[in-house]
Amino acid sequence: MFRVMLYSQWKWSRLIVLLGSVAGFALPLISVHGAARADSSPLQAPELLHAVQSWGVLYPVLAATLGLLVAMASWTPDHRGRHVYALVLPVPRWRYVLLRFGAGALLLAAPITAVLVGALLATSSAAIPAGLQGYPVALAIRFALAVLVAFAVFFAVSAGTARTAGIVLALIGGVMLVQVIASVATVDLDLVGKLQLLVLNWPGPLAIFTGRWMLIDV
Repeated sequence: MFRVMLYSQWKWSRLIVLLGSVAGFALPLISVHGAARADSSPLQAPELLHAVQSWGVLYPVLAATLGLLVAMASWTPDHRGRHVYALVLPVPRWRYVLLRFGAGALLLAAPITAVLVGALLATSSAAIPAGLQGYPVALAIRFALAVLVAFAVFFAVSAGTARTAGIVLALIGGVMLVQVIASVATVDLDLVGKLQLLVLNWPGPLAIFTGRWMLIDV
C-alpha cells in the first residue's frame, strides 16, 4: 500500500521535488562562489560572512515553498475526485492520512539530501579564512526540520476541504483587518506583534524559520 502511495505521489510532485533538489544543491555552492574561485584572491572573513548571510535567507524560503507545494500535491487528486478513492480503500481514514504524510515526507528527503551534499561540497571547495568554519551538517539538519514543519502545517490545512482552507485564511485576514482598523483608529492594539512573538519566536512552532542561516560562521 505504501509503495503504491509513494509512486502515485511521486508522479504528482516529481517536478517539484526535482527542481527543489537542484535549487537545494546549488544554493550552498552559489553562496560561497566568491571564496571558491581559483582565479581571484579568496574573500576576507567579513566579505564571506556577508555573502553567506545574503544567500542564507533563501534557505527558509525554499523550505517553506517545498513544504507547501508537496503538501498541496499530496491532496489535490483527492479533492478533484471528491475523496472517492480514499473512501473505497479497505483502510481506516487515519492510516490513509499517515500513508499520504509518510510518502510526502520521504519524497522531501531528496531536496534535503541535495542541500547536505551541496553544503559539504561548498565548504570543502571554499577557501575559508582563519577563525571561521563550515557547518554543512547543522545547516542541512535545520533545513530538514524547516521542510518537515512546513510540510506538516500545509499538509494539515490541505487535508481539509476548501471550506476549511477558507476558514483558516479568513481567520488570518480577520486578524490583519482588526490590526489595520486599530491602527487607523489610533487604538493601542498590536495583535500582529503578539502573534509574531508566539509563532516565530522560540518556542513557537515556526521559530525554525527565523534567525541566521549560516553555512559558514565563527
